[in-house]
Amino acid sequence: MYIHPEVAPSCLLLMGITDLAPGSVWNTMPPHLHERRMEAYCYFDLAEADRVIHLMGRPDKTRHLMAADGDVVLSPAWSIHMGAGTGPYAFVWGMTGENQAYTDVDPVAVKDLR
Repeated sequence: MYIHPEVAPSCLLLMGITDLAPGSVWNTMPPHLHERRMEAYCYFDLAEADRVIHLMGRPDKTRHLMAADGDVVLSPAWSIHMGAGTGPYAFVWGMTGENQAYTDVDPVAVKDLR
């Protein structure tokens, strides 16, 4: 984490980079909601043929995006946060909203996604 209360405080912004371990595909598990903060992702280090399947929407009405290298996804506060790649990738993430607390995250069981 680069912009975070414990590293470099800001008013409402949180920001970091996630670089998945070799063999990992999920960037967030379990899927979750944080209705008081929106999140943005910039995917990078994907091979030309690979994609990140970025799942979003309400848990009972999910949608997906196919993200390529350099693509940016804006995920509204009411949307689930979850994604998986077909190959190695990393992403810069930024989050902002009413607070910087991670304690108000609402996990969503995978079996409940539709």
